[in-house]
Amino acid sequence: MTTLPKFPDLKTVIFNTSLKRKAKKSHTRILLDAISDLMTKAEVDVTTIHMVDHIVPPGIYPDMTEHGYDEDEWPKIWKTVKAADILIIGTPLWLGEESSVCRVLIERLYAMSGKLNDDGQSVFYGKTGGAVITGNEDGVKHTAMSLLFALQHLGYTIPPQADCGWIGEIGPGPSFGDKQKNGTTGFDSDFTQRNTTIMTWNLMQLAHLLKSNGGFPKYGNDRKAWGDGERFGFELPDRSIS
Repeated sequence: MTTLPKFPDLKTVIFNTSLKRKAKKSHTRILLDAISDLMTKAEVDVTTIHMVDHIVPPGIYPDMTEHGYDEDEWPKIWKTVKAADILIIGTPLWLGEESSVCRVLIERLYAMSGKLNDDGQSVFYGKTGGAVITGNEDGVKHTAMSLLFALQHLGYTIPPQADCGWIGEIGPGPSFGDKQKNGTTGFDSDFTQRNTTIMTWNLMQLAHLLKSNGGFPKYGNDRKAWGDGERFGFELPDRSIS
């Protein structure tokens, strides 16, 4: 058996956007815990955040208390997100889509997209992102597309095969970790195990490559330089369509 690579320089934040009030009752958490365990074995510092444990109102501003809400824990949570090299979003499926809590998370991440790093890039540059989807209805790939598009649009780097998931028999019934009609729990799904493992290692290895090489190259994406007039070779064609 090969020796597990170690990445003690990396930090990961995992968001569980389950609607379950208690984290221990979340089926999504079971699969997220498997990822956390694998990363911990690789000496990555992992923080898991159960979103409904916190008061995070919807909105597209860094602090929603400045826009009519009495309380907002997002500014505190943001410190953990900013410090992390890897972000993983876990969500259950409801009517083929991510949870409402997950959409709030995307909005609040978007609220930070105007912030820049020292190289004038989006503050999310140099970080990797992935998506974990669970449920008992169709929509794993559709939801993964939605989440991974949002993350890359914000500036996260998405490695190959950056999503994994599990769905049981379509319709009301058991979720991941519950006993199915055939007596299984979903834990025996080789497809889920394989994709979860591939996603986890790809996230860590790409994050390590980015961090050890000083992040994502800044040429062509330095917003500060663009604001100062640099165009990085871009020119509009000297013609028009009449």
